[in-house]
Amino acid sequence: MTRLPSIGLPRLPPVLLAVIASTFFVGFGGGVVFPILPNLGAVLGISAFMVGVILSANRWVRLVANAPAGALVDRYGTRKPFVLGLFIEGIATLGYVVAIALPSAASLRPAVAGLPTGSVGPLVVGPSEWFAALSVAVAPEAWFLLARVLWGVGSAAVFATAYTIAADVSDSGSRGTNMGVVRGGITMGFPAGLVLGGVVSSVAGNVAAFVVAAAFALLASVVAYRLVPETHVTADGEKRSIKPWEIDTSTPAVTVGLVNFGLMFAYIGALFATLVLFLGETDISLLGLAPQGTSGLFMAGTVVSAAVFMFAGGRVSDSRESRTPILLAFLVVSFVGFLLLARAGSSLELGVACVAIGAGQGGTSGPMMALLADLTPDERMGRASGTNNVFGDIGGGLGPMVSLPLVETVGFAPIYAACAAVPLAAGIALLVGVRRETGTFVPGRDAGESTGGEAAPSEA
Repeated sequence: MTRLPSIGLPRLPPVLLAVIASTFFVGFGGGVVFPILPNLGAVLGISAFMVGVILSANRWVRLVANAPAGALVDRYGTRKPFVLGLFIEGIATLGYVVAIALPSAASLRPAVAGLPTGSVGPLVVGPSEWFAALSVAVAPEAWFLLARVLWGVGSAAVFATAYTIAADVSDSGSRGTNMGVVRGGITMGFPAGLVLGGVVSSVAGNVAAFVVAAAFALLASVVAYRLVPETHVTADGEKRSIKPWEIDTSTPAVTVGLVNFGLMFAYIGALFATLVLFLGETDISLLGLAPQGTSGLFMAGTVVSAAVFMFAGGRVSDSRESRTPILLAFLVVSFVGFLLLARAGSSLELGVACVAIGAGQGGTSGPMMALLADLTPDERMGRASGTNNVFGDIGGGLGPMVSLPLVETVGFAPIYAACAAVPLAAGIALLVGVRRETGTFVPGRDAGESTGGEAAPSEA
């Protein structure tokens, strides 16, 4: 295996490169809506609470879909769920275009007035009933919500398969690096979508931004279909015993899930959902852009920082005896980042805070998923990934619903300061869970084998 000695970069397995490319392209659709919808909601008459519901809808859907997706991966393999999930996400991104391209209900009232009146038993359907149904059918919030629901279904399959593929082609010496690279690849599409949503919408309009994102999202499913092979083979007897509703409630899965819950609550749920509003209140701007464009750049910087440290954290954890110290260090970085955010009053201060928050969130991700794979048998990795994703989506789903209404009443600084405590609580949960599972706070990278795990790492 050839290496770049200066930074210790390994040559990645081709399947991981294909996964990274696919998830990068589809990530555009996930990020494009964040800098657009909060301001677009005011124009379209969508309440702040409804905007929060729309932004978090995909996570609530994944809350239900994650565990079945993980079980199906363990039962049927990774290739088909991965390709299908990417295709569903591409179709969902087209829903954003429909949401703002449809005519308003008021403009269609004359056409509805000419519809006949009918009845079904005691139910009479006249022009007013037809108009009420049409108003729902063309309501922008209905289409945005439907798109986010479909996105949740597709992404549940994509996330469960992507991490399982990384675990399948890794061993204890490469697991942190491979998990970090895959996680980083997934999130690098998100900042690209943020920039696309913020900058392209400012230059060419919201429809153009959504159309470009949809095209790339559909391209992702083509890339996966052509390049991603099957990596997860389960014995026939084991396949028949796995039920779609089976949930992994093991200590490693729940522990890593709790850490993921806290990080996603603060990172996606609070920061990303409120940043565009924070910029509008503080008049902070970059390159003369409006709050939408500026928020896209700040969000992109945050996620690029996260992606870089996802790889760095995973790589460092592969070179250490235990992954726990690396995880704790990056949780502290996240804590510091939110404290800086709470007092940010300039573009420089906000930029430093966003980079620190991104580094903290990203630096935990690779080692965290590697720790889960360290302590989980190969044949259960799909279900363990599903459980972890459930917790993350609870946090990411609660965040916008809690933060958006609260910033209107108590302001931004108290909310961001409260979020600083979340990574510290996650660190406590990590130590308690790891100690319970392994008997030590700093288990080695092969701890799963010594505590009775049956994992047999696949060849990288």
